[in-house]
Amino acid sequence: MKEMQPTNPSLNAFLAYLRAECGLADNTVAAYRRDISRFLKFLGGDDPTKVDTPRVERFLQSEKKRGLAVSSIARALIAVRMFYRFLAGEGLASESAAATIETPRIWRRLPNFLTVPEVNKLLDAPRGRSPLAVRDRAILEVFYAAGARVAEVVAVKIDDLKLDLGLVLLFGKGSRERVVPLGRPAVDAVKDYLISARPRLAKPDTGDTLFLGRRGKKLSRMHIWRLVRRYAALAGIRKNVHPHTLRHSFATHLLEGGADLRTVQEMLGHSSIATTQVYTHVDRSRLKAIHKKFHPRG
Repeated sequence: MKEMQPTNPSLNAFLAYLRAECGLADNTVAAYRRDISRFLKFLGGDDPTKVDTPRVERFLQSEKKRGLAVSSIARALIAVRMFYRFLAGEGLASESAAATIETPRIWRRLPNFLTVPEVNKLLDAPRGRSPLAVRDRAILEVFYAAGARVAEVVAVKIDDLKLDLGLVLLFGKGSRERVVPLGRPAVDAVKDYLISARPRLAKPDTGDTLFLGRRGKKLSRMHIWRLVRRYAALAGIRKNVHPHTLRHSFATHLLEGGADLRTVQEMLGHSSIATTQVYTHVDRSRLKAIHKKFHPRG
């Protein structure tokens, strides 16, 4: 379905504010656009600056009737709150219309992750020495070694690599950058790709994007999704595997190995430790095992 384009002047100004003053990434701005567009459609042409709290609550109820997940409804409420905060800052409305509505309770599901043997099978799935196989092997290694997001991997440039130090510079949400270790297997896979595969994919106008498609262009996010799912199927992994699964596996395996939560937060690029705490199920299981082994009544 084609995404609704913003036509409301307040929405246009709000989106410009998110980009210019908040520095939000394009994908985040697009999510705000979708949520606020649905809210304005629900208002049926009524002036959003005149809306009260019960009207916002009815919008959220309508979202629930549409069958949206609690997490999606909570996100829509956050978008509406942000919208009214912006309008209040412009002197156009009070932000109280959504400020007092309680966020729906979200029961966090544990992230879907792979075991270490499953990760090894996935990383071994690209076979042969064709440029695409060598490239795909490097992509999967970087995903797992760096705990990277899809957008971060497709955006990596050659200059972002510090292979002599085993590091890569990633640009995350809100244009925040972080340096993440790669580890020897990932470094070797990327070096192999740079020497034996990328020159065969590159075109005169390619630029310095690291991972390239058949035509020498930057890979799309959808291409990466299909790539990961295809190799998971080839590896015989029956779980629902997507690029973020490797990110979850990265965090889970670090914690299982004894890494502290703050270090994992830094490597994942989470702005808040609360986001990283979804992985504390690993810490809990490790603590229970230690308690059982060493406590007199464990």
